[in-house]
Amino acid sequence: MKIAVTYENGQVFQHFGHTEEFKVYEVEDGKVVSSEVIGSNGTGHGALATLLASQSIDVLICGGIGGGAQAALVREGIELCAGASGDANEAVEAYLRGELVNTGANCDHHGEGHSCGGHGEGHSCGDHDGEGHCGHHGDECGSCGENASGIEGKNVGKTCRTHYRGTFNDGTQFDSSYDRGEPLEFVCGAGMMIKGFDAAVANMEVGQKVNVHLMPSEAYGDPDPAAVFTVETDKMPGAENLSAGDQVYLQNIYGQPFPAKVVAKDEKTVTFDANHEMAGKELNFEIELVEVVE
Repeated sequence: MKIAVTYENGQVFQHFGHTEEFKVYEVEDGKVVSSEVIGSNGTGHGALATLLASQSIDVLICGGIGGGAQAALVREGIELCAGASGDANEAVEAYLRGELVNTGANCDHHGEGHSCGGHGEGHSCGDHDGEGHCGHHGDECGSCGENASGIEGKNVGKTCRTHYRGTFNDGTQFDSSYDRGEPLEFVCGAGMMIKGFDAAVANMEVGQKVNVHLMPSEAYGDPDPAAVFTVETDKMPGAENLSAGDQVYLQNIYGQPFPAKVVAKDEKTVTFDANHEMAGKELNFEIELVEVVE
């Protein structure tokens, strides 16, 4: 197994999309046997997933990460463990002991043959937490760099940097790049963003601001009843430690990780919901196009 950690001066670097180095650990029989530091080659966000895949990375440990990058990692079959901090070597050791909690769940691959556990091997139930973070609005695992959405416009295929503010219909704000002080960077039309966001940016001018109202079909879709499923506790070792409300990483039949929420539990079963937390919701965005990289 190979584990990559966003890296700076011996510490876990806190912004995946801006990391300049990764420390890569070779693991055999649960122990680190070698490590090396590699550069990011100036790439950022979703493109870093391709770089890690080219290095045959199985697991990424990082601090903060956005939705588009998370989706790209899942597409490449790379397990994510976000929310780590402190010494990089200690973070890897904590991961190998099953003690590192993932806080970056927001992609929604789901299928049959579920197993639960942060380590991508076996059928154990481990990493879980209360809530995800870094809520950029990346759509589920689009093809980075291609027009995966069928959207047309002068900005399609170009790297765009936008500020945005997202609200529900009652005016409650659920996310804002303004509050983070950093624009969101993505390739327009590449499937890194929800369809309605991509469509809004496709023909914008730099400096322009627009307000859009998105129905679920333009955002995260409607809830899928098939994404709610029940597993017998005795067939998923570790599931006895879960509680309703926990966020966990499961695996589909292809071994790809996906997040799910524990919605119910009794003495014999655990019920998971793998729908995106925004599924079925109407969303409003105020979007400002800051820059287009030709």
